[in-house]
Amino acid sequence: MYDYWLGGKDNFAADRDPAEWALSRIPQWRDYARGNRQFLARVVRFLCGAGIRQFLDIGSGLPASPNVHEVAQACAPDARVVYVDNDPMAFLHAEALMATDSITSAVRGDLRGHDRVLRGAAGLLDFGKPVALLFLATLHHVADDDDPAAAVARYLPALAPGSYLVISHCTDEFAPEKVHATTAEARSRGAVFRPRGKDAILAMFNGRELLEPGLVLVSYWRPEGGEPARNADRAWAYAGVAAI
Repeated sequence: MYDYWLGGKDNFAADRDPAEWALSRIPQWRDYARGNRQFLARVVRFLCGAGIRQFLDIGSGLPASPNVHEVAQACAPDARVVYVDNDPMAFLHAEALMATDSITSAVRGDLRGHDRVLRGAAGLLDFGKPVALLFLATLHHVADDDDPAAAVARYLPALAPGSYLVISHCTDEFAPEKVHATTAEARSRGAVFRPRGKDAILAMFNGRELLEPGLVLVSYWRPEGGEPARNADRAWAYAGVAAI
């Protein structure tokens, strides 16, 4: 659905139908997808500028350009990127993209199983050095019962000083009734989509101090040229970056 909203080609009828249903009720989902992808590019460039050369992208989904490795390796050709997803189709797509790339890899795993994810990522990443841990548009697919803040917390002890935690997450604050209808529709299709309020998203940083400008809508996190993109207020997701 996310790739479809971005205008990509890595999507299927099973994605397009609910994506169109969601847009018919909340047109802002397309602005959210674009705003989040633009945030991804900005934050990866920022992290490269801060000296980060290792990226662990949890819940990467089907490839949607620009990908983390494309942005990171354009800034730093030696940047290492590991993608993680529990969906077999997403994993196969990522694995195919990386077939000839020795510094980018994919791990099939559920983000709630941090031990397995970290073991798989350790084949490429050196956790004795700083790593950027990315949960981009991922944690709103984790149910409350699975405690997304606790899921994030389990990864943090593995990160060396100088690492960063990055989270972007859909919010239900701007149109609660319409967003909750989308949540119910996702549930009826066997999926989890749980947008949350700002305080709940902030809790996922587990007390780590956020860099300026703190937790803000994705389009307001250090926008290019200092000015957010058009329709910035329609990208209904919060984002932040914390130093570890």
